[in-house]
Amino acid sequence: MRVCTIGFTKKTARRFFELLRHAGAKRVVDVRLNNASQLAGFAKKDDLAYFLETICGMEYVHLPVLAPTQEMLDTYKKQRGDWETYETQFLALMQQRRIEETVSREVIADGCLLCSEDTPHQCHRRLVAEYLKQHWGDVGIAHLV
Repeated sequence: MRVCTIGFTKKTARRFFELLRHAGAKRVVDVRLNNASQLAGFAKKDDLAYFLETICGMEYVHLPVLAPTQEMLDTYKKQRGDWETYETQFLALMQQRRIEETVSREVIADGCLLCSEDTPHQCHRRLVAEYLKQHWGDVGIAHLV
């Protein structure tokens, strides 16, 4: 199974959609908690679903079960929490949610996990992909940057 990850910030719409078109993914799996913010620009949920279908012929799926809680997000972003604490808490949340059992492999397979961070290094989309690889075993990960 192959899964990609991508963030939309610091990318033009052209760059973002070209990366997706050439990645070979069949769908974008939105792992953001908040996907309707005006700050998301072309990546607002309804606009993104339209653009993905029209430009890339791809599906759009929103899976908030793969997102952090609002409290975790606020502590990390607004209160400038440290990455190590956030990562530990988020990994525990995925384990608590048993995402390896509750999330469909068919939705993830040939999908591209979407979040806002421009790189995967300090982004929960990378943690989701690595967690699923650890539990499912047959997951190849490609980060689109």
